Amino acid sequence: MKIQTLTKAEEQVMQYLWKIEKGFLKDILDLFPEPKPHTNTVSTILKVLKDKEFVDYDVYGRQHEYFPLISKEQYSGKTMKSLVKNYFKGSYKSAVSFLVEKNEMTVEDLEMLLNEFKNKN
Repeated sequence: MKIQTLTKAEEQVMQYLWKIEKGFLKDILDLFPEPKPHTNTVSTILKVLKDKEFVDYDVYGRQHEYFPLISKEQYSGKTMKSLVKNYFKGSYKSAVSFLVEKNEMTVEDLEMLLNEFKNKN
């Protein structure tokens, strides 16, 4: 299955849905900070997410209980691969070097990660 890219608004709704795992429109709206978006806006985003096959819902009368069809890990992995491919010519080494050069990640962070991976194997 080819995973599509989400807009910023769609990703925000997905973040909330991943957090609660399952919920009605009101449950998702409650997680937004003030000023909250209009109900129709979030409802439209949920319809788009359903069309993109990111969410589905169970129907209870006139209410829809939404749930994610893709995990946060699946989407994160796809997004990371796309980022590395499009901005770093497919090189994870270049991506990590960029983070270190921009002071987003320290050499100590890298050493800690390497030690964690070594200990897992």
